[in-house]
Parts: sequence; structure tokens; C-alpha cells
Amino acid sequence: MKKILITGGAGYIGSSVCKYVSQKGYKTVVFDNLLRGHRKLAKWGTFIQGDLTNDKDTTKLFTKNKFHAVMHFAALSSVGESSVKPDLYYQNNVIATKKLLDNVVMHKIPYIIFSSSASVYGIAKTVPVTLAHPLSPINPYGRTKLVCEWMIQDYAKAYGFRYVILRYFNAAGADIDSDTGSWHTPETALIPVILEVATGERNSITIFGNDYNTVDGTGVRDYIHVYDLATAHLNALSYLENGGEACVLNLGTSRGYSVKQVIDTVRRITKKKIKVKVGERREGDPAEVIADNKMAKKTLKWKPKYHDIGEIIRSDWIWHEKLAKLKRDLK
Repeated sequence: MKKILITGGAGYIGSSVCKYVSQKGYKTVVFDNLLRGHRKLAKWGTFIQGDLTNDKDTTKLFTKNKFHAVMHFAALSSVGESSVKPDLYYQNNVIATKKLLDNVVMHKIPYIIFSSSASVYGIAKTVPVTLAHPLSPINPYGRTKLVCEWMIQDYAKAYGFRYVILRYFNAAGADIDSDTGSWHTPETALIPVILEVATGERNSITIFGNDYNTVDGTGVRDYIHVYDLATAHLNALSYLENGGEACVLNLGTSRGYSVKQVIDTVRRITKKKIKVKVGERREGDPAEVIADNKMAKKTLKWKPKYHDIGEIIRSDWIWHEKLAKLKRDLK
């Protein structure tokens, strides 16, 4: 059975992908330092606690396991935090990736699939955002992701492994069986924040700007379900196994929803009152960000299953009700 290393597999997206890959017949090894991940989310395969920047941890990991491929999710991902703690982000995102790549080369692992972000594009100048869009990240988080992309490309050219870099737009939703989902402290993504209002963990949601040139004045974003991210990762691995060339792809649905539309959908699904405040625009927030996913669909023979924002939010609501109870029990 082929063995896949899933770094950051105790986190939101990594755990969802790990479940899917495990169900499809691969043996998975989750490697996570639990700085932001949760042991309770690492339910599939073998779990090993360790840090990619710790040579002792990685030596043990790679000498005891022969990996067919690496799926690399281990990273910090809060835009706001990255601006006040750039050192933490360069250490956990860039240095950790460099150490990982050194081991990929040393142990002759043929494939790596990298969890990147649409933040590498910076402020969207065109809609939809194509792969030809300029790369101009506006915060340390986005810059660390871009540095990692460049590093992977340089290593691959020099040392011969192949890669797929996947630029996510807005990851959303939860595992369809509610086995795993978003669990951050604090939550910063829009849908989980609204759902925390619905569960009573927050008093209100703030809309940052309601005077954009959009359908209702609020920002429009492309939300992609974690299940669709998971299928894209496995398709990416199959693509590489079948001789596919290294590539970079956008992962999104190519459909956008406004902040107000998301809030209204949460109200409809949860049947909860959602208190809303309106604040000033945040610097760097574009009116609309939607992915051009044509190349991902063509290259990976992939098609997102969950287009409807209601389906995405419904899965997330079931998870957040479960998570709210778990948090109370842990207190």
C-alpha cells in the first residue's frame, strides 16, 4: 500500500484530505506539531507529533517511513497575525518547507502537492483571477506562500521531483459526515465567524464595507468546499503518477457570493438571529475575488461537487454545533 505523508494533517484542510485519501486506499501518516492543529482531528492513518523545523523529528520520520508522496498543509494562515508576527510565519511556513524539501530530495520522494493560496495574487485586478494574474501578495502570509512556491519550483528543477501547487481561494464547509472541520482560535474566516454568532459564541458579525460595486455593496468571494479540495488533491496525485508535468493551479468554484448573501444563508439554515454591524472597509480588500478554475478542471479531470453556498454552510453548521458542544465539554 502506498504511503502518503500529510504534514499539518491535524488541521482543518489537512484532516479533511487525510480522511478522503485514506478512504481511497492509501496509507497515511499525519505529521503535525499541534501548534494550531488538534489531535482529535487526526483520526485516520498514523499520527506522529513533530515539527518540520526540528531535525531530530524529521530524521526519525523519514528514516522510519518510505513515502510515495507528500501533501504539505503545515502552515500558519492568519493574515492579520502574519502582519504582527512575521517571524513566526517565516519560521513555520518558509523554513519548515525548506526543511521538508531537503528531506524530499534526500529520500527521493517523487511527488509533492503543496497547499498554497490565492493570497499570492494580492489585490485582484481582474475577475475571475487567472493563473496569468500578477503575483503581488500584500501581507506576510501571502509572501510566505509565494516564497514556498518558488522554492518548490527551484528544488524540483534542480533535483527532479514533480509537484502540483494548488492555490485555494476561500476554503469552506466541513466534512460531510461532520468528522472534521474548521477549528481555529480565534476564527477569522467569514462563514465560521457568522456561525459562532449563531452558536452564541460571538455577539455579532461586522461587515467591512457595504459600498462596493457589487450586487449588494458587500464583498464577493469564491467559496470552495473542503471535500472538493480533497478530491482535487487526490486527482493531483493521480495526475503526477500518470506522468503529468509539474504545474500550478487555482482551486475555486468560479462562482461568487457576497457577504450579505452568506449572512442571509446562515440565517435561513440555522434559523438563528444574526446581529450585524457595518464597519469601514479594510485596507487591501478588493470588491470581488473569484477563481478561474478552468486549468484545474482540465488538468486534473476535476469538477467541484458543492457549488451552492447553502450546501457548504449546512455542512459547516452541523460541524459547528458539534464543535460548540465539544468546546464546552473541554472547559
